[in-house]
Amino acid sequence: MQYIEVKCHIQPADLGNEIVTAFLAEIGYESFMETEDGTLLAYIQQAFFNEKKLKHLLDGKNVDFTFSYEINTIQEENWNAVWESNYKPVLIENTCFIRAPFHEKRKNVQYDIVIEPKMSFGTAHHETTALMISYLLEEDCNNKTVLDMGSGTGVLAILASIKNAKKVYAIDNDEWAYDNCIENFERNKVKNIQAILGNANHIHSIQFDIITANINRNVLVQDMNTYVQHLKPTGIVLLSGFYANEDMDIIKANAATHGLHYHSYKQKNQWAAVKFYK
Repeated sequence: MQYIEVKCHIQPADLGNEIVTAFLAEIGYESFMETEDGTLLAYIQQAFFNEKKLKHLLDGKNVDFTFSYEINTIQEENWNAVWESNYKPVLIENTCFIRAPFHEKRKNVQYDIVIEPKMSFGTAHHETTALMISYLLEEDCNNKTVLDMGSGTGVLAILASIKNAKKVYAIDNDEWAYDNCIENFERNKVKNIQAILGNANHIHSIQFDIITANINRNVLVQDMNTYVQHLKPTGIVLLSGFYANEDMDIIKANAATHGLHYHSYKQKNQWAAVKFYK
């Protein structure tokens, strides 16, 4: 599998990087990194790359920054070298430390998770993953059955497992992410997670105490009823992958239609995560 790397030059970066990331995510880009000089790197499978969409990304949008880009093809075997040159560890809520295998373990943190994401989404650098981790840190996972939809690297599944979940299922429709999940589960020595290649149709007859889904607004709305059908009467749903201002009301209304009750939300920059209960 080959990926396209788009090197985005945005000035000023602190104003435009988050906005460009959001627009790129809407058209299929699945992994993002920000280098020390503020350059935004975005990755998409070559089969889904459309330069016309990229060229007209900001057409009709009122922005206060400049945007230009360079395109590179990343061979599968070269991905780790690209990633390692930019990847930094992440500390969430001073409790959960997410690092690569080549980073030293941090002392005095409760949860130490080792992730080698390759092309998978979910390194905790993106706001949505960080928000979901923050929520999951608050949940009692002890003896619970957990579903991680759109699992990416499997970081949420791993956190649920080391928080003493009874069984965790991690589902992603990308074969690369599926393989990466399995590698990361082994790397963190968690044995109660089942990786599944597929989508919401592959949940089957399992009932869950906790469902996490960090995908995008359209998929969340599309699959909301499926989540509810597989949620235990006392279960909770944690959702992210959407914008706080533009998408929150849509997500809340759709959840209510399917019998979910709003509990709370968290926001980081333009992105949001929300908690519902049945």
